[in-house]
Amino acid sequence: MSVRRGRRAVLTGMLALMSAGLTAGAGPLPQETRGLWPGAATVVRGEHSVVIGHRVPLADLRDLASRADRARRTVGRIWGPVRPVILFPATDAEAAALAGAGSTGGLAAMATADRVIVLPSGYARLSAIGRDVVITHELTHVATGATRGGRVPMWLSEGFADYVGYRDAGIGVREAAAELAAEVRAGTLPARLPGAADFAPGAPRLAQAYEEAWLACRYIAERFGEKALVRLYGSDVGSALGLSPAELTAAWRDHLRRELG
Repeated sequence: MSVRRGRRAVLTGMLALMSAGLTAGAGPLPQETRGLWPGAATVVRGEHSVVIGHRVPLADLRDLASRADRARRTVGRIWGPVRPVILFPATDAEAAALAGAGSTGGLAAMATADRVIVLPSGYARLSAIGRDVVITHELTHVATGATRGGRVPMWLSEGFADYVGYRDAGIGVREAAAELAAEVRAGTLPARLPGAADFAPGAPRLAQAYEEAWLACRYIAERFGEKALVRLYGSDVGSALGLSPAELTAAWRDHLRRELG
């Protein structure tokens, strides 16, 4: 999930941190970045990633840096380079404040324009594979610029991030889209691609919205190729795929029936 940045204080801290040239391992934040949280924070630097934690065990920060490095390689192969900067706060309330988000229900991480912010409670519930998927998803948002000021439909923004996240995860379609599969097997197909309201934290079909969007992007990549899916991010359905929106919706619904029915 991407979140619009409500303030620039954290960005200033990140730039100061990156220019400080911290070496691998843990260390205190430089003076310029100590406004992130009340009290001390810890910095861990991976091969190409920087993780900043507040009252988080050092082992967890190091594990996250390793996952961020792997995610960076996946995003780079499909989209292009991204430099992971991840904040791991002590509480969900701290995460919401850093992101300027009013609600974080059901989320494990969020992305702003230039960083990923971990939701501790949601992240703790994930399996190891789930954490890799989530971090890769959020780094994809950072790399692509997410919705680009509303110019990219939410289903494409979230679906593409999930497409990249799940691409090398080794998780089956029915397992990854379990909630949507249950609906399809019961004879209910979505009538339209999910809209922005469907992705709001706490939305009644939040899981299904992500699954619908992911399978739309997966369908596009399978039928038209991964490069066509990437092109769609800066284009429109007609120009990139040669389909009308109605034709894409109909083809996607048929795809859901075949994959999940």
